[in-house]
Amino acid sequence: MRTLPGARASTAALTVMLLAASCAAEDEMSETGADEATIPGPTLEGAATDGAEPEDDHESDQTRSEDDDDQPADQEQPELPQAASTTFEQLRTITEPLITPKSVVANGHGLAIANNMMYQNTVTFYDTETGELVQELADTISPGQLDVEGYPETVQGAPVEAVWTEDGQYAYVSQYRLADMGAAAYDDCRNGDAVAPSGVYRYSVADQDWDQFIEVGRVPKYQALTPDESRLLVTNWCDFDLSVIDTENGEEQMRVPLNSQPRGIAAMPDNRTAYVTAMYANELWKVDVESGEAEVIYGEADFPRHLVLSPDAKTLYVTFSRSDLLVAFDTETDEVISSTPTGREPRTMDISADGTALYVVNYYEDTVSKFDAATLEEIDRRSTGHLPIGVSYDAMTGTVWVANYSGSITVYDDTVAR
Repeated sequence: MRTLPGARASTAALTVMLLAASCAAEDEMSETGADEATIPGPTLEGAATDGAEPEDDHESDQTRSEDDDDQPADQEQPELPQAASTTFEQLRTITEPLITPKSVVANGHGLAIANNMMYQNTVTFYDTETGELVQELADTISPGQLDVEGYPETVQGAPVEAVWTEDGQYAYVSQYRLADMGAAAYDDCRNGDAVAPSGVYRYSVADQDWDQFIEVGRVPKYQALTPDESRLLVTNWCDFDLSVIDTENGEEQMRVPLNSQPRGIAAMPDNRTAYVTAMYANELWKVDVESGEAEVIYGEADFPRHLVLSPDAKTLYVTFSRSDLLVAFDTETDEVISSTPTGREPRTMDISADGTALYVVNYYEDTVSKFDAATLEEIDRRSTGHLPIGVSYDAMTGTVWVANYSGSITVYDDTVAR
């Protein structure tokens, strides 16, 4: 295993900061009331080397000034029981190396990537069958060596989210900011245009290293690939827009203007239609990534955050963090099909490979819920680590991976008969 460590805080210091953050968040909720509370993320003051505050999506509401042998072998997809017919049980908790995972994403080919933001400045890779660490990689690159000019010799990022190519050979990872370039990045975007545009790094499984640097906007968050993988779509949180990237050359084709703090993305099978959330504007957008045209199709719940499509793309599922709500939309009519309450503060969501079950992490409840995708009936709810913020279903093992922002990954077996 090749280890490329990034800038790392001590375990003791990180624990103290996280505990302080948790207490501060709970105090704010008790003072304002659970229904009205600002829901901040873990406030790790001093952890970020450039003064940036923790990335947490509605972390600061605008009215309130976020060697190849080491790789697991690719295997045939096993036959798994229908996900809606099973429950899930905890298998293991991963805490090594020192991590603060903002997200975790399985590639369906034996690997999962965890993105450890600016608090560890690393991405870590795990074998999804054994849970063992495969690689730890720093978020420092040399843009000039990747044929991108105009940057210092080395640049440090802050990994946020990842999207894998279908074959599991590449992962695109958004970088919250580039260190020491422009003003500090904050989730309330207080420094405006003084914040430098950031980028997306591409990871190569074959090389076990970054092999591409793509320039995007300020504070990029979520990414999605069109099904044909010809375009990479990236939400630029502090530019209020969507970057459309040509994956053949890694260049931006256009920017699509949206609204305040865009985040989640889901790309349709036609390779030109995408749904995108504008969290702080409480809007769900429908975007034509060829023409650049976009329209708001829904705005009746608060803080739409994450989107997933059913395998047949007939249903779009959306989590509304501030409303504690999961909503299903018909993608033919863009009308609401059904909705259901969730746990406290639903964040990221994923869907089983067979499309029968949804998994939603409840950030301020330290739980993960499983829903029947057809009925939105809650099948199960399990305890997680503190501050669960990312979740991913691994189709190879039938496991569910939960990223806990406080410093762990919880793995569940979802093949247990109910």
